[in-house]
Amino acid sequence: MFRVKTLARFSSFLLATVLPLAPAIAQEAPPPPPSLPIVSQQVPQNAPRLVVAISIDQFSSDIFAQYRQRFTGGLARLTTGAVFPAGYQSHAATETCPGHSTILTGNRPAHTGIIANSWIDQSVAVGPKQVYCAEDTGKRAAGSKDYVASPIHLLVPTLGEWMKRANPAARNIAVSGKDRGALMMGGHDTDQVYWWKGKGFVTLAGREPGPTAIAQNVEIARTLAKGAPAFPLPAYCGRNDRAVTAGEVTVGTNHFALKAGDADGFRISPRLDRATLDLAVKLVDEQKLGRGAVPDLLAVSLSATDYVGHATGTEGAEMCIQLAQLDLALGDFLASLDKRGIDYAVVLTADHGGFDIPERLHEQALEKSARVGPEVSAEALSEALGKRYGLAPKGLILADGPAGDYWLRKDLDEGLRGRIVDDAKAILMTSPYVEKVLSAAEIAATPMPSGSPETWTLAERARASYNPLHSGDFVVMLKRSVVAIPTPRAGYVATHGSPWDYDRRVPIMFWRKGMNGFEQPSAVETVDIAPSLAALIGLKIPQGAFDGRCLDLDGGPANTCGAGK
Repeated sequence: MFRVKTLARFSSFLLATVLPLAPAIAQEAPPPPPSLPIVSQQVPQNAPRLVVAISIDQFSSDIFAQYRQRFTGGLARLTTGAVFPAGYQSHAATETCPGHSTILTGNRPAHTGIIANSWIDQSVAVGPKQVYCAEDTGKRAAGSKDYVASPIHLLVPTLGEWMKRANPAARNIAVSGKDRGALMMGGHDTDQVYWWKGKGFVTLAGREPGPTAIAQNVEIARTLAKGAPAFPLPAYCGRNDRAVTAGEVTVGTNHFALKAGDADGFRISPRLDRATLDLAVKLVDEQKLGRGAVPDLLAVSLSATDYVGHATGTEGAEMCIQLAQLDLALGDFLASLDKRGIDYAVVLTADHGGFDIPERLHEQALEKSARVGPEVSAEALSEALGKRYGLAPKGLILADGPAGDYWLRKDLDEGLRGRIVDDAKAILMTSPYVEKVLSAAEIAATPMPSGSPETWTLAERARASYNPLHSGDFVVMLKRSVVAIPTPRAGYVATHGSPWDYDRRVPIMFWRKGMNGFEQPSAVETVDIAPSLAALIGLKIPQGAFDGRCLDLDGGPANTCGAGK
């Protein structure tokens, strides 16, 4: 059953959303929780018995449009269903953890509590003040360099948890190339959850891997022991197969030959997605998914596109090969479900988009693309403002990178905090790399946005990411096409995380055998996915539990949202 503690966090946050919001430090506790309404389910006779939710990490609408005509496998099949090419991760903090937290909760990061991949919490007693979004800080051990993975920071239930609350017989399974992908899509109450770590798939502390995960890891170990040849370069990838230098790193021509023992090379390649999907199929058999009286949920987060994007950018031979292989792997995955005779429905989307390296963009008509300068860093601000106010500069301002949330040292009094925030904003706005700086007070005073997400202001995009439990004292937004990596290094030359549409726009595709397919170019949000799937399987969720709306997926006169549309 859904844990009482999780229900309390969700209920308290629903209460908090209807109360006036004021700036708060990251350590502030939520208000006392009311009880959560009961959820019910009346499974329609024609409902699918397995819901498959797939997230492709860093699969932007731009990349989808660029390669759509090339797909022949699983992605091609999905384009025959209900296609929303302008889906939106509508918030400003377009990172992996917040993006995954929206897909199956139906809530924006402001309500999921997952405002970034990590944030600063100065109340943490053990270890660094930086808190990872999928980390149980209460289980930190002094001197340990590892962490205990957990969905503890997720404040709202996932669809799989709602399904299990309505009927405990429902199975909720999640598998990913990243712990945050699996945990944000699976939630607190999973029957099985796995993610890649080191040289294979692992699960939550205190759980033993099942036989199928063990078998999958044995297969991976065989591949790692002997290595593997490079992937073939599709003919249409030829123009991408060109070396480009970013700092001391050269990218653009890697075809993913795997040296024996190179686990990191396995991870940053199409092989990771293939292994993740193979494990997902094995879990379908092990858990007998789609064969019970009530629908089951299988969440699959595919991480290789993101790893490849960070390591090589989005426009080299590497990404071209990755997408070709991903398409084939997805085709084999769906064919495996077909062979098992399971009545299943699929949704595929992404946690965020991505952006190419400035060095290649300069050669492709985007000369204004740049890497952020050092003056935007928390260290530079601390030095300048420490001198101005006669304060020790170390740790005066804290951040997790040269953009996004920034925090002031907690021992400053309120009046001084306000002056430092104002001065930090003034300094940052002199930088040629900065578009806008917003204080927590300004963001909290902004109404939660509504309407089509492509029209939202930057303040509204920031509001959708703002949660007083975790957010900083101010937020820095870089100019369009400025990359938040000052110095490229091996494995990290390009990134995402901006409030711009190349990071916010992602495709959303629903598919089921025999459905009336259609294409809707108008904008929708990833928070619309959970309510749409809930309606499809007859799950009655309390009103107000979702930020999103139900999408009618019939493509004809019938309405899959029923009376709840």
